[in-house]
Amino acid sequence: MSRPAPTQIAPGVHRLGDHGVNFYLIEDPDGLVLVDAGVPAHLNQLRTLLAGLGRSVADVRAVLLTHGHPDHTGLAHTLQEAGADLWIHERDAAILHDGPRSAMRHAKPDRSMLPYLLRRPSALALPLRLARAGAFTAPAVRGARVFDADQVLEDVTGAPQAVVLPGHTPGSTAYFFADRGLLFTGDALVTADGFADRTGPTIVSRCFTHDSRAALTALDRLDELTADLLLPGHGEPFTEGVRSATRQARQFGVH
Repeated sequence: MSRPAPTQIAPGVHRLGDHGVNFYLIEDPDGLVLVDAGVPAHLNQLRTLLAGLGRSVADVRAVLLTHGHPDHTGLAHTLQEAGADLWIHERDAAILHDGPRSAMRHAKPDRSMLPYLLRRPSALALPLRLARAGAFTAPAVRGARVFDADQVLEDVTGAPQAVVLPGHTPGSTAYFFADRGLLFTGDALVTADGFADRTGPTIVSRCFTHDSRAALTALDRLDELTADLLLPGHGEPFTEGVRSATRQARQFGVH
């Protein structure tokens, strides 16, 4: 489950993952920051990128988790063991604590996956790939640092702003690096959704979203931000502005 190589998408910003899932490395003289943590099968890809930068996993100071779903937290335990601080909204911390298989219990989706698979059976490939990549058997994680509302994370290199966007999960959060013009949206706003057969800005299908109507409402929060580059948990980076992305997501609606 890996791209041939990570992609530098902005100065000092690298996109990792595979064709289904993104996570990101941010370089800074004061230390490295990851936004999200992929799946266990992405570890070699991360190590290769870090080695090319003359770094190692021990140089990752913080991991900002946009939410607790297992395709975004797979390397969290490994990185914590290497010394990184993990950050997550308190309402998703229970998924980390109880392990990846608890996600369906702590953030039960709006709708069953079955109607989507009946309409588009090929969509089953994504959860099967995640299973093979170890997403559902990664270790539980304790001791993450939590926040309960929007705040600037002063202890994190670059002092990003955590912007809480409940809906996809109860504690879904975006991270805004204002000085770099970067907005990491996780799954609060994506640019590809295989279950809805959608390419372009959208919220995630109801079979993977806890409260889709709240997720749609949360787009209003994103409209308050100005970013040059929107970096989602799934799909390609978006460069046409936050309001253009949220407008397209609203037009597509809840699926």
